[in-house]
Amino acid sequence: MEKYICNVCSYEYDPEVGDPDGGIEPGTPFENIPDDWVCPVCGAQKDQFQPKE
Repeated sequence: MEKYICNVCSYEYDPEVGDPDGGIEPGTPFENIPDDWVCPVCGAQKDQFQPKE
């Protein structure tokens, strides 16, 4: 599973960790996160993320 980086604040979404505070269970691929999820650090929309290179 690929990690994704927020283009606004550089927060790294790690699918192995998920975002428990945001209701995203560990093991959830980025593609399966609901479209209304936002960056837990800066509040950027999901479309502001890109795959980590």
